[in-house]
Amino acid sequence: MDIQFPGPDGRLQAYSLSGTPIETRSFSRSFNRVVFSAAHVTSDPLTANDPSGAAAIDWDTTMAFRRHLHGLGLGIAEAMDTAQRGMGLDWKGALELIRRTKAEVPDALVFNGAGTDHLNPNDARTLDDVRCAYGEQIGAIQAVGGRIILMASRALARVAKGPEDYLAVYRDALAECDKPVVLHWLGDMFDPALAGYWGSDRFEEQLETCLSVIRDNVAKVDGIKISLLDKDKEILLRRRLPDGVKMYTGDDFNYPELIEGDSEGYSHALLGIFDPLAPAAAYAMAQLAAGDKAGFRRTLDPTVPLARLIFRAPTQYYKTGVVFLAWLNGFQNHFIMLNGAQAMRPLPYFTEVFRLADQCGLLRDGDLAIRRMRQLLALYGV
Repeated sequence: MDIQFPGPDGRLQAYSLSGTPIETRSFSRSFNRVVFSAAHVTSDPLTANDPSGAAAIDWDTTMAFRRHLHGLGLGIAEAMDTAQRGMGLDWKGALELIRRTKAEVPDALVFNGAGTDHLNPNDARTLDDVRCAYGEQIGAIQAVGGRIILMASRALARVAKGPEDYLAVYRDALAECDKPVVLHWLGDMFDPALAGYWGSDRFEEQLETCLSVIRDNVAKVDGIKISLLDKDKEILLRRRLPDGVKMYTGDDFNYPELIEGDSEGYSHALLGIFDPLAPAAAYAMAQLAAGDKAGFRRTLDPTVPLARLIFRAPTQYYKTGVVFLAWLNGFQNHFIMLNGAQAMRPLPYFTEVFRLADQCGLLRDGDLAIRRMRQLLALYGV
């Protein structure tokens, strides 16, 4: 099966599919790694809403994708940044998403993002404003029986004057949580509004404040997801966590070696890249659970170039690559995103995502993928 892409000089070049779709194998939750896929949402392209208005979601397709993830044995990190939280998905839409996922896949392992995104950071004046915003979302999610991922707060980053303010706000937010939560340290490469989080621009100082939050509230913390795209920083924090607190890798660049671990420990996973990589992730985790570390790496290592491309700078637009692959693979019948985010990457990005996805076995129906890629090329006049 062949297709023609524009090359670096703009001239068309032939490309032939070469990959074999990866084997489907379910991952058992009984293994000692906990693995979440942060899941995307499918927009409703027929809505009359402007892209910058209230989120219009195709609920049937969005829920079908969650059944797909659950069927592979993966947990679901719901209403996170992969679902365009704060970049097209507002709090009202996020809570409806959380409710529907709870009803649709009640047996799934699901944790849900609780943040302060209904509070405009420019309207935040005091720490109490942030406390109230966290409390509202925590209470609403727990009211429907949901577990919490405590997301970083743009409002807190704006009003906090130093580390002590983070300690105080997190202490009060965690006190309202009825079960241990996953904290989320999200770097400013994912969200520039979070620059200086934990009250400092220096990683060493941020690390100490984060660790203080965990140690002071250890009974309330299941684990922490760190998304800094720096494996050394993750490993440093992982080795200093209190006993029983999990490290969930959010490193979409170095996930194979972090999940495999070393002689001093390993990371669990809560990854946006495990949305488009879900079949490979489940298969690789099944191999690791069987003791086949070499097979685990053979499955996941070839996906890293694709992940690094999808999450390249500006990293906050990685969702475009995620949804592009969902469209190519038939999980939705269009490539229209909330907030018009399908337009946030150039054509060469899409053609290279197509190539790399094919080469690591992540195009499950080559004929369909080629037909859809040709539709996209036609929009660009190719």
